[in-house]
Amino acid sequence: MQLTYNSFSPRFKTPFGAVTRQTPITFRLRVDSTAAVNTVALCVTHDGQWEAERAIPMQLIGATYQTTFTPTDQGLYFYYFRVVTATTTVFMGCVDGGYGGPGVEYHDRSRVQMYQQTVLATRERLPRWYREGVAYQIFVDRFYNGNPDGHVNAPKANSFIYGRLTDRPLYIRDAHQAILRWDFYGGNLRGIAAKVPYLKRLGVTIVYLTPIFQASSNHRYDTGDFMKIDPVLGDLADFDHLVKTLHQAGIRLILDGVFNHVGVDSRYFNRAGHYETIGAAQARTSPYYDWFTFINYPDDYDSWWGVRDLPTVDKTNPGYRDFIFGRGESVINYWTRRGVDGWRLDVADELPDDFIRGIRHALDQFPDKVLIGEVWEDASHKLAYGQRRHYLEGGALQAVMNYPLRRLIICVLNGTLAPADWWRELLTLKENYPASTFQYNFNNLGSHDTPRIFTMLQDNRARLNLAFQLLLTLPGVPCLYYGDEAVMTGGKDPDNRAFYPWSCADRQQIQFVTKWTRWRHEHAWLNQATFWPFYLADYGIGYVYLHDVQTVLVVFNLTNLQRTVKATDLHVTGLPDGLAAVVPRQLVGQQLPAETGQIVENFT
Repeated sequence: MQLTYNSFSPRFKTPFGAVTRQTPITFRLRVDSTAAVNTVALCVTHDGQWEAERAIPMQLIGATYQTTFTPTDQGLYFYYFRVVTATTTVFMGCVDGGYGGPGVEYHDRSRVQMYQQTVLATRERLPRWYREGVAYQIFVDRFYNGNPDGHVNAPKANSFIYGRLTDRPLYIRDAHQAILRWDFYGGNLRGIAAKVPYLKRLGVTIVYLTPIFQASSNHRYDTGDFMKIDPVLGDLADFDHLVKTLHQAGIRLILDGVFNHVGVDSRYFNRAGHYETIGAAQARTSPYYDWFTFINYPDDYDSWWGVRDLPTVDKTNPGYRDFIFGRGESVINYWTRRGVDGWRLDVADELPDDFIRGIRHALDQFPDKVLIGEVWEDASHKLAYGQRRHYLEGGALQAVMNYPLRRLIICVLNGTLAPADWWRELLTLKENYPASTFQYNFNNLGSHDTPRIFTMLQDNRARLNLAFQLLLTLPGVPCLYYGDEAVMTGGKDPDNRAFYPWSCADRQQIQFVTKWTRWRHEHAWLNQATFWPFYLADYGIGYVYLHDVQTVLVVFNLTNLQRTVKATDLHVTGLPDGLAAVVPRQLVGQQLPAETGQIVENFT
């Protein structure tokens, strides 16, 4: 017996990918058997309701067995197929690891890997400025000092300032690895405003800042006061000046919202007594006491991943919810009214779904805002603390940081992921995510939490160019990490957070990146287009865009050898029939130079 199914192909499943509830989904399975087939069934269950699995009979129509299933609830459904003959029972599931595409036969039900079907409450709409944008992430202390004499604003006690801006970042730790002295270079908000012309020339239309609120550290994920700008970065006038300068240049601003935890020396916890208010660590009568969970007051408390400097906040606390998003002068409302265009939520997995929906509801009071989450895995089926997260099913996050795509880009360029696997994993993301998420995810090659892209690619300039081309031609909103375009290097934190090398930036690489950001802006329709990837044997990857009468074909030779495309090299499974015929006509017989990308536009 041979079973054939491919969740990527409209011949076997329609519609493709995530659907809204009450949408009929048609499944088809091909069964080639010498023995008489008794029954064929689609076996489907709603997430977590494993004992309530339904077996839906499939009827032979033409050459395939067929049935239609209509999901009634939002969330995840999981499915597989069961074929029973007079002599055996065979199951068809997905490839181990939860990947979509061509299925695998199983003979033991306990080993069957089930396909995922994502079901949404509603489809998201995102503002045009975001959909068509090119973003740039700035670690504020490490970008530029806008003071004419270069002095550092309001140096913090018990910190140090680097002697030269070219010094590499370094932590000074005690015997227990706690940081003794935070280090600063002196980048500030005025510095970002001063470099807006550079950002404009680079093609940037969105700036995403790491936290800017008052804190003890240089990264400011240990918030001290949500309502104050950190004095090292400037003051409220500097913030307003930055917002005005960005908006006048047509650049939007996204802030980092760190709402899962605060600093141990914050206004709210106040262990060291730096603030005039009574913090939770100082007295049980503190207005903030109920925001935190104490195991043994005051020294033993819940903290983020056990980091004692970061006490975790109880996100179910009504007072804290009102403070962040629930009241008129909440953190979200106050800063959004001052001109913020969107928020990126730190450690979104640790924020309850209804907390994220509350933030989204507050943001929806303002026109054209966006809410992005920090999620490192496929966010469509994320499990956190034993609970499935539902933040992509409508009314919560509109996009997430696309770390899975970053991994695919790095691995396929370094040769640790075969083109066929790259193709399957990318299409699985497309299948699992809501269409709006896949089309408008916040894509990156690196961030303040990862090694630099050039370092990840073993300082290989050709691979770096391919990485930028992939970032700027794939679906999603591309986000550059400050200095990657200048060929900054760096390993893990803090080495990936050096100061931008303004005096010796790689101008050739900046021009290369600028060329591709301009190309992206000239093709602003890409994220609305139909997108399908393909691969070429063991040496190449590619994809096709189709939008009305506009077409774009992108193809990459990943190896260090020139290749001539043969018909047998091309694997176009899943492409619509018309494109599956056109792509070979464009590529077969063509020579692909080593480690280069090529684009063909408006082909027929």
